[in-house]
Amino acid sequence: MPQLCDAARGQLLILDIQERLAGAMPADGMATMTRNSGRLLEAAALLEVPVLRSEQYPRGLGPTVAALRDLLPPAMQGFEKTSFSCCGADGFNAAIAAREQVVICGMETHVCVLQTALELLAQGRDVYVVEDAVVSRTEANQRNALERMRQAGVVITNYESVLFEWLRNARHEHFKAVSALLK
Repeated sequence: MPQLCDAARGQLLILDIQERLAGAMPADGMATMTRNSGRLLEAAALLEVPVLRSEQYPRGLGPTVAALRDLLPPAMQGFEKTSFSCCGADGFNAAIAAREQVVICGMETHVCVLQTALELLAQGRDVYVVEDAVVSRTEANQRNALERMRQAGVVITNYESVLFEWLRNARHEHFKAVSALLK
């Protein structure tokens, strides 16, 4: 049975949410993914969940989108890559080793998210892909990738579930602040 997300054992991966790539995504999917990724970043900051960020060939695809850049924590580790999976980025596997759970949001679901999730799963990690915080250029590609990951053993979840699993209890000191992110 899959485990719940655990703030003390988890980390958040912001995967390739970049300016020039964003223009190729459907506007509504991009807006939802960006909003929910931002909520995850804000909760991670409150709950001291480490954040990692990857950028696929940033010289060509640009930096992380402006809407999320200001939410990235100063201590965050960032990785530039040309491999589709983050596991091919220099230093990524060492950085990810600190905690066994990885919560992933980003784009594109059927390329970089899929390859990263499957490789992390093969390394023995607990992998959670946040369905409402990932996007692909086509809905069919996204559906296919989510189903493929689910069949492989990746937990497909949503941002609200992650937030409440990180909290675990309404008595948590940050419950009100995290709950406010749902509005």
